[in-house]
Amino acid sequence: MPILGPSAAPGAQPPLHPVSTAARLAPHALRFYYDALYRAYGPQHWWPGRTRFEIIVGAILTQNTSWTNVERAIGNLRRQKLLSPLAIERVAPARLARLIRSSGYFRQKARKLKAFVRFLREAHRGSLTRMFRTTTDVLREQLLAVHGIGPETADSILLYAGKHPVFVVDAYTRRILERHHLIHGKASYEEIRDLFEQGLPRSAALFNEYHGLIVRTGKDFCHSGVPLCEHCALKPFLPPSPEAAP
Repeated sequence: MPILGPSAAPGAQPPLHPVSTAARLAPHALRFYYDALYRAYGPQHWWPGRTRFEIIVGAILTQNTSWTNVERAIGNLRRQKLLSPLAIERVAPARLARLIRSSGYFRQKARKLKAFVRFLREAHRGSLTRMFRTTTDVLREQLLAVHGIGPETADSILLYAGKHPVFVVDAYTRRILERHHLIHGKASYEEIRDLFEQGLPRSAALFNEYHGLIVRTGKDFCHSGVPLCEHCALKPFLPPSPEAAP
């Protein structure tokens, strides 16, 4: 689902830009970046999860670990029939921690899961449907007040489980935008989120797909060490390196 308007020619690119004008051009560039990624990689079908609650559990467990480790933990919970808010609330903390051990920081994450289901019961009578009917801004504030839920986790819950139109900013997002000089190194989470939400159509489906494409790009090409820029769909948009300047 490309998002460029009909006036944009296929394969069009935003102009290369110096860092000094990045803030002005970033929203414009984000549209070109999305279309380039979508043409190259297609739909990503992200976030993996069978139910809304499973997606929420995954969003909490994926903090500071790989998705492979989270899948093992979720598999354990599924086999023990513990993938429901009531089951998580009733299970003994020690048993819950053992079952999610593969996700790392398992004792802390067990407390976070317990905190979320307690919030769900106390604030929304245990109903995810009722919770997600809450307006986006209000629900985001509520989630951020829950123990262990930070901005990235809250936004993942809102977007992927609740289909609220918020953009999820992760390490891949920051790395790609920094390397393309679309943000500065000290940009806050909220500044980056606002860049996407103000520069793109406000669509949960679009934000979902864009974040999935960013994850794909970060995993396959934009590594934290040596990036594989030559094979990346975003290579045409890279600003000139300082070494290339005359």
